Amino acid sequence: MGDLEIKTVEIKKPEDMNFILGQSHFIKTVEDLYEAIINTVPSAKFGIAFCEASGDRKIRSIGNDDELKKLAEENSLNLSAGHSFIVFLKDCFPLNILNSIKRIPEVCNIFCATANPTKVVIAESKHNSEKTRGILGVLDGYVPKGVENKEEIKWRKDFLRKIGYKL
Repeated sequence: MGDLEIKTVEIKKPEDMNFILGQSHFIKTVEDLYEAIINTVPSAKFGIAFCEASGDRKIRSIGNDDELKKLAEENSLNLSAGHSFIVFLKDCFPLNILNSIKRIPEVCNIFCATANPTKVVIAESKHNSEKTRGILGVLDGYVPKGVENKEEIKWRKDFLRKIGYKL
């Protein structure tokens, strides 16, 4: 592939921490993500970071939890992939805010929303002697061990009702 290099970058986070990884295209992304989350789940704790791919090319960040904001900044620096954003969450699940995030006009793509161990597949190249990076996809969790049986189906349905997601 000539000057194109493919690599993986592991998302560093606590084992049970949920996050959302996506791509956007405008400097106001962090503010719009903040507003979407806080207006959907006011009690959520979160940190957001966005890799600016042009202009000053800074990691833009915001949040209402300093530890989560720092975690988002560190992972964004590790990724350094153009116009990508990452949101780390506490007291909220991605499914609670995902549709609000998808409705933000500058959000182009959501790569994953998970608490699983995750590696991001990155393509790296050069353009006019400057390094450029982009996200190709994600490796989210592990491969399945088989098809669920009747007892496992019952457990799944009971669990969803226990946590309030089904009646």
